[in-house]
Amino acid sequence: MKESGSPKLGGVVEVTSSDTSAKLNVDEYATSPPNQERMGFPKQGGQSLSYWLQQVRCDPLLDHRTTPELPREADTVIIGSGITGTLVAKHHLQTWPSKSIVVLEAREFCSGATGRNAGHCKPDQWRHFAKLEKAFGAEQALKIQQNEKETWQALVQYVKDNGVDCDLWVGQTIDVPLDDETAGIAASIFEAIKKAGANTEHIQVITDPTEAAKMSRLKNAKACYAWPASTLQPWKLVAHIMRSNLEQGVNLQTYTTALSVVRAPSPRKWIVQTDRGDIICDTVVHATNAYIAAVEPSLRGIITPKPHMCNKVVPPRSWSGSKALQNSYGVLLPNGALFSINPRCTSDGVVMFGGSNPGQKQLDDWVEQHPEQGTDDGLARIESVTKYVREMVEREFEGWNDEEIGPGEGFEYSWSGIIGLSADGVPFVGPLPGKDGQWVCAGHHGHGMARTFTAAPGLVKMINGQSWNETGLPDVYQLTEERLNDLKGASEAPRVAVV
Repeated sequence: MKESGSPKLGGVVEVTSSDTSAKLNVDEYATSPPNQERMGFPKQGGQSLSYWLQQVRCDPLLDHRTTPELPREADTVIIGSGITGTLVAKHHLQTWPSKSIVVLEAREFCSGATGRNAGHCKPDQWRHFAKLEKAFGAEQALKIQQNEKETWQALVQYVKDNGVDCDLWVGQTIDVPLDDETAGIAASIFEAIKKAGANTEHIQVITDPTEAAKMSRLKNAKACYAWPASTLQPWKLVAHIMRSNLEQGVNLQTYTTALSVVRAPSPRKWIVQTDRGDIICDTVVHATNAYIAAVEPSLRGIITPKPHMCNKVVPPRSWSGSKALQNSYGVLLPNGALFSINPRCTSDGVVMFGGSNPGQKQLDDWVEQHPEQGTDDGLARIESVTKYVREMVEREFEGWNDEEIGPGEGFEYSWSGIIGLSADGVPFVGPLPGKDGQWVCAGHHGHGMARTFTAAPGLVKMINGQSWNETGLPDVYQLTEERLNDLKGASEAPRVAVV
């Protein structure tokens, strides 16, 4: 492994790794569990600003503290103010209107993964069926994909019912394989999910390359798989929910890092120790996703932080106006990599590129050599990631370079967010074993937007004494002592790709 440039404030110039002759299966790209049991607290100072966070710099919610001093006591303390923590607070209020809630955020409000993603709520409806079936069986694989559909529907319904201004787009997302081998793998997975009994009537399939290229506008498209999904401005959605929470009595404390949770003297159960003092409470909800192992060491190696890049691209005139992209995409590459594309076609037309492209795999390898960078969301403008975005766009988007690229157009910015890798690829929802009153909803493996709108209310149901079956969540999401022990004793966890 070699590095060109070094981690510093402002970003990494380039990260490279030696070539490998091994060709990864499309389902296993960039999914190997990290060698180190990495953990860490959110970066304080020098973190990059996502496009979403750039848009809200004058919003007072960013550094909101409901009370000048940290409350010394509460019924429930929620650690994390992203979509999970904010939704847990919402459903907690609905369940126990009179109980006191404090939400702790180590930095600005919603400045973790939710405020840094590529802006998708895309329910997986077929593509990961084969790997999910291999890891958990066909029944659970189908339940996971059904749950993601229900999660998407719940998010869209909430936005519409409440008139949330968050740039919501609802339309067809398109998965597009770009070579014959990948198209063949896609076709076999789609046949497998139909054989397993899934309802695929809502998925449009085009297998003729000429028609696929016409529909997708990608020159080398070999097929298309299209189904309903959404894109949105995630920070604005979560901010809307949190403002409603605050009106109902939630106490939000930004710039307050939870350091540990220890036993409290009777009659309360727990003390949440922070850098601004302690809070004593009965219930603690861990909603920090990638950072959870820093506060709860028993989850070290179970949920692991990993930097992931998102590129902001301003399209040239040849791909703007009436010629702008009108769908979101998953572009499936020959070596098993993936580009996700969010064109923000109901708002400003800026195109977001996420996913695990070959440059992201190189960044992953680099972080393995520099585990101290595992929670570094100060990375920006990493050329070794951006160059693959640029090459794909210029190769597949006909006419992208027909006109001179002017100032303000092109590949102007990228930023990092921290994904919470789950040891078995699916989230952990439920009580923390051996610690009555502590609860977890974390480890969303880069796919939290398609899970949290059902996972968070499901967790609150469990806190209220309801059974797992009453949550409606897939069984494999349940946090149990047996699951943790199995993962800690496993020589290799099931490989479940980052979406």
